[in-house]
Amino acid sequence: MPMFDDKITVMIVPRGHGELKQFAISIKLLWGAGIFGVCFVLLNLFLLADYFDKRVDQAKMAQLQQENEVLAQQYASLEHSISGLKEGYGELVAKEEAIRTIFDLPAIDPDARMLGIGGPTYLESDSITKAAASAQRITTDVDELLRLARFELSRYQEVYGLLSDRRNKLDHTPSIMPTKGYVSRGFGYRTDPFTGLNQFHSGLDIANRQGTPVYAPADGKVTSVSVFSGLGKTVVIDHGYGITTRYGHLSAYEVRAGQAVKRGDLIARMGNTGYSTGPHLHYEVFQYGKPVNPNNFIINN
Repeated sequence: MPMFDDKITVMIVPRGHGELKQFAISIKLLWGAGIFGVCFVLLNLFLLADYFDKRVDQAKMAQLQQENEVLAQQYASLEHSISGLKEGYGELVAKEEAIRTIFDLPAIDPDARMLGIGGPTYLESDSITKAAASAQRITTDVDELLRLARFELSRYQEVYGLLSDRRNKLDHTPSIMPTKGYVSRGFGYRTDPFTGLNQFHSGLDIANRQGTPVYAPADGKVTSVSVFSGLGKTVVIDHGYGITTRYGHLSAYEVRAGQAVKRGDLIARMGNTGYSTGPHLHYEVFQYGKPVNPNNFIINN
């Protein structure tokens, strides 16, 4: 087995009659050259692999930066849209407040809305950081807008409920004259045509021809269709909210007990039944069981 100190003799024999050449090479030198060559090749392979890795990383980074720039543009567009939604929400709030003022509804405490939309302004220069900041800001704004939208929806539902109840009450308020004619006797103390005494008259007497139509002055439910002492043929309507109306001296009924009626529905015909000196309608309004002046309710003659 050759040792490192041994040498290898190399002989070069030329063709023809040239001079024979030979030289000796140390085994140690050959080993050193071999090791150096292997290390050189490995080093170059490592550097080449590192170079390609960096090129791939740079390509990926460039792609990510490009995608982040696109996302940043999309975020900017979303932020613009959110800004428009904020303005729209502000208009909704203003309209709701106007509705509450017009219809004398209770106002909303400004602190209850807790607007507080938005957050701190981010100034980072790195595109990735900017995108992350924009995403966080948009998430915060969207969450806040959703909360405010739910809050405003509940407020509009409240307003709708209040106005619906008010509209329902208006629909059930006897606000029109129940028939055509002239008022021959008003509400209050009047001279009784039969006794000649000054007595309280609990309604309006509206005179016209026999058979003149009598209409419901408001929505309600017919509770009585009967002959009432002194008033002759009579119809009674319960309008809810503590209000009832009564119609006397009728010649004919056009409704039945238990029937629901709307304002303007035909309910009877004017007559001369009961204690009466001529065809007319005796019209009464009761509020919680007490007679009140029908003129206090009539807004359209």
